[in-house]
Amino acid sequence: MDIATYVNSMRDPAGLPFYPIVFQFLLVLTFALHITMVNLVVGSTFLSIWEIWKRNSFGLRLAKALGRVITVGLSVAIVLGVAPLLFVQVIYDPFWYTATSLSAFYALMFLVVITLAFYSAYGFYLGNRNADVASAKTGWALVAAGFLLFTALFIHMLSMEQLMPQHWKQWIVSPSGVVSFSGGEFHGIEFGRLLHFLIPSFAVTGVFLMLYSAYFKDREDYDPDYLDYVGKKGAWMAFWASAIAIGAGFWWLGLTPTGFHFARNPIFLAGAILGVVTTAYLGTSLHKPQERAIPSALLMFSSIFVMCCAREALRMKYMSKAGYSIYNYPVNTDWPSTLLFFATFAMGLFVLYFPALAAFEAGRTKSGQVATLDPSIGKKAVSAMIAWFVIVAGLGIIVSVKNGVLF
Repeated sequence: MDIATYVNSMRDPAGLPFYPIVFQFLLVLTFALHITMVNLVVGSTFLSIWEIWKRNSFGLRLAKALGRVITVGLSVAIVLGVAPLLFVQVIYDPFWYTATSLSAFYALMFLVVITLAFYSAYGFYLGNRNADVASAKTGWALVAAGFLLFTALFIHMLSMEQLMPQHWKQWIVSPSGVVSFSGGEFHGIEFGRLLHFLIPSFAVTGVFLMLYSAYFKDREDYDPDYLDYVGKKGAWMAFWASAIAIGAGFWWLGLTPTGFHFARNPIFLAGAILGVVTTAYLGTSLHKPQERAIPSALLMFSSIFVMCCAREALRMKYMSKAGYSIYNYPVNTDWPSTLLFFATFAMGLFVLYFPALAAFEAGRTKSGQVATLDPSIGKKAVSAMIAWFVIVAGLGIIVSVKNGVLF
């Protein structure tokens, strides 16, 4: 059996419940959000280590603040990471299941390692909450950084194995004909690609520092000199990391098969141009980090999103080489489940709006004061959640009765 026959026969016989391009767009969007949070966590962890190592009061204060960012950001990154993984399993299921079977040990170890990274990050945060310049420690942050890098390596390897179906047989069956069922295979590392995802961590963290400086500038209990230190450090990091990331991106481009001619791909070209524009704008922000924080953040995320689109276009090139296209996936449209999915998504955004707004206003309020919000927003969010539970439970009961499950 050739690869094309294998991967196409491995598709879900039930087909897709909706058009594949919708799942593809959601895959790219949620991955862009996920990788942005991952970049923030990785960059913040290494920056915290550096700031404590320097042993100055502003650096320690920033490291303490980033300790909270790391724990919260990692939680958000994990939650956001579920969505693109599910969409990959929907439209690229033969490739994902094969890769996770080949390297099942690492697919499972990923869960262990990311859990240890979270607890290590939390240990760093708790251990330095009350520390002064002399007593601050980086031990737990170093451990967290190590676990985060292992996590990145595991996910990178699984992603690359999906793109190399032509090697699956030789990875599973030895030259003597012995089949490996260990799930301990480790293949397909491309450091150019891996660095292209890791180096932007410092650019994203730099832009976050610019936003941090701009966000707290109106609070009287924040030292302007400290905020100036944070903002300028962030702009400097963002500029140089973006410039280096462009170089890593072209290294990755050189690793792609020449037959793809990916340098001519319009999505890649758009991403490259936007990356250069973003880097140039960050260069002009070195002395005005607070004023240019929001435009920098918008440009940064736009660059990340377009490059994620380019990544998806490259994946489609690899898949087409194996005779696979998501657009040929059988579609059996299921309107009820699709509408419920999007309604749940919209409800979730509305419900999250209130705590997000509360957190934003609380941060802008001076310590010891209470932020005021319109309570009707929270009441509407609670009502929306109750209505959603009623609708979902009602649909579940109706379907169960109709199929004879309850009676």
